[in-house]
Formats: sequence, C-alpha cells, structure tokens
Amino acid sequence: MSEHYEKVQTYLLELGIKIVEGNLAEELFVVEDEENGISNLIVDCEAPILVLEQLIMEVPENSGDLYKRLLQMNSDLVHGAYTLSGDGKFVAWRDTLQLANLDLNELEGSIRALSLAMAEHCGELLGYARA
Repeated sequence: MSEHYEKVQTYLLELGIKIVEGNLAEELFVVEDEENGISNLIVDCEAPILVLEQLIMEVPENSGDLYKRLLQMNSDLVHGAYTLSGDGKFVAWRDTLQLANLDLNELEGSIRALSLAMAEHCGELLGYARA
C-alpha cells in the first residue's frame, strides 16, 4: 500500500468519512458524508498532490449567467473552486492539497469547506439545474 494512500485512508477514517470505494491501483477513494451534503466525493492521490472533486450537476442547456455566477461564488469559497468538467458538461467543486505535508487538519478543512459551499450555494445551483 502506498504511503500517501494509507495516510489519506487513515485521515478519512479518523474524520468519520465513509469510504464507499477504495482503489489501491488507482490510489483513489470515493467517499460520502451525506449528513454534510457530500456524496461520491473523489479523493485521488495523484502525487505530488491530493485532488478532491465533487460532481455537482450537469450544465443545463439554457445556462444563462451560470458561468458568471460560478466565478462570483468562487470568491465566497474557503477552499477549492467550482469548475467545469473537461468536456464542459458538468459543474464540479475541486480542491488540491500537497501530499508531502498533508495533515489531518488540512484535509478536514478542505472537506468541511465543500460542506459549507453546498450549504451556501445548493439552492441557487439547483435553480440553474432545473432551468
């Protein structure tokens, strides 16, 4: 088991985050903390960084000012940013942390920032998704 994978797994378990799936070969986890609005969060040990990515919604056909609004919402975020998938079809939240000096508090801060972002912006993002 890789050192980074094992360290991240230990931290996730210490935080009480449910590991839905772990893939040692790919060095990634799929985790959830539904109580805090997190479902299928990808936690990927891509040395030298840890990538956290939460798919939020499909980009609606009539996206209106969604892109501008996502940039504005980014200024409210403590960690991470709202992004578009490579094909531009999905909105996601994404954060990166350095694996070399990753500690429990840093990982917890990033995950809690996602929970806070969902609490603050979920209603508005759902409005776009239904458009």
